[in-house]
Amino acid sequence: MDAPPKAIVGPSTFVDDRLGAGTFLKRNLRKIFPDHWSFLLGEIALYSFVILLLTGTFLTFWFKPSMGEVTYTGTYAPLYGVKMSEAYQSALHISFDVRGGLLIRQIHHWAALLFVGGMMAHALRIFFTGAYRKPREINWLIGIILLTLALLEGLTGYSLPDDLLSGAGLRITEGVMLSIPVIGTYLAFFLFGGEYPGHDVISRFYTIHILLIPGILLALITAHMIIMWVQKHTQMAGKGRTEHNVVGAPFYPAFMAKSGAFFLFTFAVIALLGTFAQINPIWLFGPYNPANISAASQPDWYMGFLEGALRIMPSWEINLFDHTIPLSVLIPALVPLGLVMTGMALYPFIEQWVTGDRSEHHIAERPRNNPHRTAIGISAITFYGILWLLGANDVISANFKIDLYTTTWIGRFAIFIGPAIAYFITYRMCIGLQRKDAEVLSHGVESGVIKRMPNGQYIEVHTPAAEDIAEHLRGKQEIPVLTGAPDGEGIPPKSARTALGRLRTRMSEAYGTDRVPLGNGHAHDEEHEEEHAAVGAGDRKQLH
Repeated sequence: MDAPPKAIVGPSTFVDDRLGAGTFLKRNLRKIFPDHWSFLLGEIALYSFVILLLTGTFLTFWFKPSMGEVTYTGTYAPLYGVKMSEAYQSALHISFDVRGGLLIRQIHHWAALLFVGGMMAHALRIFFTGAYRKPREINWLIGIILLTLALLEGLTGYSLPDDLLSGAGLRITEGVMLSIPVIGTYLAFFLFGGEYPGHDVISRFYTIHILLIPGILLALITAHMIIMWVQKHTQMAGKGRTEHNVVGAPFYPAFMAKSGAFFLFTFAVIALLGTFAQINPIWLFGPYNPANISAASQPDWYMGFLEGALRIMPSWEINLFDHTIPLSVLIPALVPLGLVMTGMALYPFIEQWVTGDRSEHHIAERPRNNPHRTAIGISAITFYGILWLLGANDVISANFKIDLYTTTWIGRFAIFIGPAIAYFITYRMCIGLQRKDAEVLSHGVESGVIKRMPNGQYIEVHTPAAEDIAEHLRGKQEIPVLTGAPDGEGIPPKSARTALGRLRTRMSEAYGTDRVPLGNGHAHDEEHEEEHAAVGAGDRKQLH
């Protein structure tokens, strides 16, 4: 467009006449962003957070964060006359006596689940496409902090109703704190205000849930969006797209219209779930009593992997200097989450160290084109998924008539074997998909047309791939590899003269070696397949 639209010129002129910021506004409203459906995953998390703020504000008008004991006299007859905390009574009041209260409660809960789910899906998209590479490492770290805080926010919010189910999670939280050497007892007494369950934990969780963590989340999300605005998304490889340009649509009107519609769509889905899909029916669980626990108690899905780790961990402990360190609680609480989050935080820098790659990247990689990274990611998902599944080992045992200890032992082996198998299968799949891409570029795509040759042989005619598809495939980036080979005088490079340097070069060669160059449809380490498929009289070959 030669000139900005009138809808931009008018407001920009108004702002410029008063604040002198019209040029800034005009420039940013016409800012170009790359476009791809996977970018909407992060928007799901953003819009869910907005819905959480709105519905959470509504709930604060009626919720009472107190553990003071009262007798229930509300409209839910089965609990009439039962002693409970004010927190639980107010949650029941919101559910049954406040107009629209149950709907808002359920929308809030579904939005929380979708918030964490959207963040996880967004993080996986960033990881598998290599969008965390320079210059986006800081935004990647901010995203990991956001995900960690979202888990803590979910834990504190889940405990607020003070029902029997959330109380079971609160008891586990107390056990984890007590398992921390030296300071565990002090931390538990500080949080609960004395012996468990005390009288202060709900009010303290409430403050953390509605003020502290949301404030930090809001600040970090703002920083995350500002950095993204400056750096823009990575763009998918394609015709005319390079590391030095941006091919896409302007923020106004394209992205404003699309984002507005997608917010309404996200809200509609959450509202429909809140209307028709019951979640967390606290009135069925009853008030929390530290002496009771219900069978088949499960946390929200995003905390299920910690539950699974706790269930399959052997009952190990260390007794030292009259102190007991319960590894059966400490390891499940800290190790799985620590492995995943620390691994995610360090991976961009480990990859940079292994490959020696210091260049900027604005083109997203296809997951198949970096097979080791993709295999590592799928292994982590498998590790998480196995723990998540085993968080319901009692339910699995009861429904499938499998001995509970059998499921536990299967889980203990699967947590080590499963990720290794997932790594191998994923790596081989990536190589196979790369080989298919090379074949498409070399020989074209099947046309479905069978042609008979003069010698009686039948072949299928191949046609060149469409230009946009071919350019997308040619966007494969070469992974840098550090060399440790000696020079002409037999002297190795300085970086490869130490044990660590030699390890680095071997890792670099394994990580970055391209086994399927695009100019050749065959892998270096695999048997060559037939280049031209045919079916002839008396001689049957594979037809591609």
